[in-house]
Amino acid sequence: MRFFKSLLPALAMAMPLYAQWAPAGDKIKTAWAENIDVNNVLPEYPRPMMEREEWQNLNGLWDYAITDAGTASPAVFEGKILVPFAVESSLSGVGKRLGDKKELWYQREFKIPSSWNKKNVLLHFGAVDWKTDVWVNGIKVGSHTGGYTPFTFDITAALNKGENILKVKVWDPTDRGYQPRGKQVNRPEGIWYTPVSGIWQTVWLEPVPERYISGMKIVPDIDRHLLKVDVNTNMASVGDKIEVSVYEGNVKVAEQAVINGGSVEVPMPADAKLWSPDSPFLYDLKITLNNKGKKMDEIKGYTAMRKYSTRRDANGIVRLQLNNKDIFQFGPLDQGWWPDGLYTAPTDEALLYDIQKTKDFGYNMIRKHVKVEPARWYTHCDKLGIIVWQDMPSGDRSPQWQSRNYFNGAENVRTLASEKNYRKEWKEILDYLYSNPCIGVWVPFNEAWGQFKTQEITEWTKQYDPSRLVNPASGGNHYTCGDILDLHNYPGPDMYLYDAQRATVLGEYGGIGMVVKDHLWVPDRNWGYVQFDNSNDATREYIKFARQLRKLIDRGFSAAVYTQTTDVEVEVNGLMTYDRKVIKLNEALLKEVNNEICNALE
Repeated sequence: MRFFKSLLPALAMAMPLYAQWAPAGDKIKTAWAENIDVNNVLPEYPRPMMEREEWQNLNGLWDYAITDAGTASPAVFEGKILVPFAVESSLSGVGKRLGDKKELWYQREFKIPSSWNKKNVLLHFGAVDWKTDVWVNGIKVGSHTGGYTPFTFDITAALNKGENILKVKVWDPTDRGYQPRGKQVNRPEGIWYTPVSGIWQTVWLEPVPERYISGMKIVPDIDRHLLKVDVNTNMASVGDKIEVSVYEGNVKVAEQAVINGGSVEVPMPADAKLWSPDSPFLYDLKITLNNKGKKMDEIKGYTAMRKYSTRRDANGIVRLQLNNKDIFQFGPLDQGWWPDGLYTAPTDEALLYDIQKTKDFGYNMIRKHVKVEPARWYTHCDKLGIIVWQDMPSGDRSPQWQSRNYFNGAENVRTLASEKNYRKEWKEILDYLYSNPCIGVWVPFNEAWGQFKTQEITEWTKQYDPSRLVNPASGGNHYTCGDILDLHNYPGPDMYLYDAQRATVLGEYGGIGMVVKDHLWVPDRNWGYVQFDNSNDATREYIKFARQLRKLIDRGFSAAVYTQTTDVEVEVNGLMTYDRKVIKLNEALLKEVNNEICNALE
C-alpha cells in the first residue's frame, strides 16, 4: 500500500502529458510503439563512442507550431509534439506535412542542474532535417544545414540560473531542394516514401570543462600493431597532454600519450584480438586531456582492431578482405524506416531488433541504403559484428542512368550551392562515422541519383579515409575508379559486367514480394519486383536465387546485397513486414543458405 501511494504523485504528473499526446493517424504500428512513454523517450546515452558521465535528455513533449516561411516566431503554439519524432510521423502526435513554403517551430523549457555550475554547457542535436536555427532565452546560439549528422552549440553564455527557454526553427524543402534526402518525396509512391522534417534524433545537454575533447578519429593498423588516435579539443594550449589507454575488460593492455597535439600512436599487443562478424571483439578506450598535471577532461569509448582491403586470389579475381583474409560479404538492403516513427525507431530495442534479426538470418553485412542512422545503431553493429556499407543519402536531380555498361554520357551538373552542400554533408557523414569499426565501405552514389563528378568524389573519399573501401556508384553510372564495380539486377542474380582490376559485386537483387494481410501500410495497394502469396513459395524463390548467386561467386562476385530487410510503406519486398510483427520467410532455411554463401570463400 505504501508503494502504491508513492506512485500517485508521479502518475498525477504523467497523466496531463499523456492527455496532450496520442499517436497520429491510423497506419500500422510496431509493438514497441504501442508502449511509448512520453516521459522516457529514447533515454539511452546517444553517443556511445565518446561518453561522459553527466548529461540531460531533452526528448519528450515540446510545444510546436507551423508557420509561413519567413514569418516571425509564433506568439501562440498549436499543440504538443513528441521529440524526437518527425512532424509527419505518427509518433510525433502531429502527423502533418511541412513543405517548402512552411517552417516548423519548437519550444520547451529546461533547467540546468546546480552541479553543472562553473561548467560550459553544450546543446547537442542528433539530427534535424534540414535547415535549423536555434535560440536560447531569445539569443541565437547557432544554425546548421544537413539532415543526417549531429551538431552542437555551446550555449553557456545564453543561460539563465533558473528556467531557460529553448526555441528551434526548421525549414525542409524535401524534393523541392537540392539537399540530400534519400527516399523522401512530397508525393510518396512505389519506392519513394513520406517526407521526414524537423528533429528526428535525440536532443540533449552535456556539461564540459572550459577546455574539453571535442572529437576523435581512430584508425587501427593490424599489420603494424598500432592504433592511431587523432584527438580534437575545442581550444589548444601549450602543454596539453593527450593520453590514450586501451582496456580488455578491466585490464589495461596498451597506452600512449602525446604533448601539444598530433596523433597518438598506441602500440598494441602482437596478439591483439581482431574484430570480425564471427568474433566482434571490442577494446574499451579512455582518452584524457591533461595540462600541467591537471586533468581537464576525460571520455570513454571503444575501438577494434580490424582491416578492410582487397586482394587478387589464385584465379585472378579481386576479392574483398577482412583482416587479410578473403570474405564474401552478404547482407540485406536496410532502409531504416518505421511505420510509426518514419526515420526514427520507437525505442532502442527496436533499433537493435533489425540488426539482431540480420545476424539471426545468417548475414554478415548490411547496406545502409540512402540513409544515416543514429550513433547507437552503428554501436549495435559494432557489438554484434555486422559490416556496414554506408550510402550517401541521395539528392538533387538524376542524369541519364546506364546500368549495364560503362557510362559514356554527360554527368549531372549541379549548381555551385548544390555541389558545395553535397561535399559538406558527405564529409560530415564520414567524420561522424570515421571511428566505427563496422563501417567497411563508403558509397557516394546510388543508381545515378544525383550523381556528379564521380571520379573526383570517389578519389576524394578514398584519400580522406584510406582505411575503408569506396564503392563509387552502386548500380551505376559506372566509372573505372574506386575499389568496387557494383551491379544491380532484379529479381535474380546476374553478372553482366566484370572488372578484373576491382572487386565485382551484386549491390542489389531479389525483391521477393509477399503480402501479409493486416500488416500493410496501404491495404489495397502494394508493390514488389515479384510477388508470392505464401511463405513456402517465397522461401523457395529466395533459395533458388541464393543457389544462382553461389555459382556466380566462383565466377567473380565478391559481395551481394539482397533487397530487403523489411517492407517499407507500399513496398512488400521485405524479409519482415513493415511493423516487424511477421517474419515472412522460413528463418531456419534462410540462415542455412545464407551461412553457406557467407562462407563461400573460406
